[in-house]
Amino acid sequence: MQIKEDHTVVPRRRGFLGALRNNFLAGIVVIAPIGLTVWLIWTVVGWFDSWVLPFVPARLDPEAYIGINLRGVGVIFFLFFTLFVGWIAKGLVGRSFIRFGESLVGRMPVVRSIYNAVKQIAETVFAQSDTSFDKACMVEYPRKGIYAIAFISTSAKGEVDRKLPYDEEIVTVFLPTTPNPTSGFLLFLPRQDVIELDMSVEDAAKLVISAGLVYPAEQAPSDEPELPLAANDG
Repeated sequence: MQIKEDHTVVPRRRGFLGALRNNFLAGIVVIAPIGLTVWLIWTVVGWFDSWVLPFVPARLDPEAYIGINLRGVGVIFFLFFTLFVGWIAKGLVGRSFIRFGESLVGRMPVVRSIYNAVKQIAETVFAQSDTSFDKACMVEYPRKGIYAIAFISTSAKGEVDRKLPYDEEIVTVFLPTTPNPTSGFLLFLPRQDVIELDMSVEDAAKLVISAGLVYPAEQAPSDEPELPLAANDG
């Protein structure tokens, strides 16, 4: 009589160390983003304090009265100083002073180039303006048969419009890169080569940033399809 051996593999139960490992990883997933965010804010605030506080008079520094270095005081001084400068710059005296200072800077070759570059960047990033992209669109790029998401900014004007060999309207299109839409290409295209999209500029920007993963939801049609009528017998 032969006895059959049972080779069934019994799964091992997860041990105590395995449970600890999983709990540790779950905690890291929760703590890491919060810790890095707090550390980054703390570091930036400390950098502002080290840059601003040396210019603050000692009698205005709270540390002189309470004996404790309060982190964030430099940020508060910087905000109030920026608001004050902005208020002065909007007035007649402030504008006159700025024009006089820019005329002096314009006479300095190296300083003039640096100042104009920094000013242009600041105006582009921080200036309050109502201008924005008109519509999202698609253009053939980088070759025929391949389409990319782009944004229509305005119609071409001036020398660009005069020199292009087209009789129709030329539109200015910004073609962003993925996943960083702050860089891209400035294109001048005939209106007929631009395919306008119904999606909003915000939805198109999400589509570009997510590399096609976040797709805007299509609106449901207003009219429901008609159901076929049943044939009447007789």
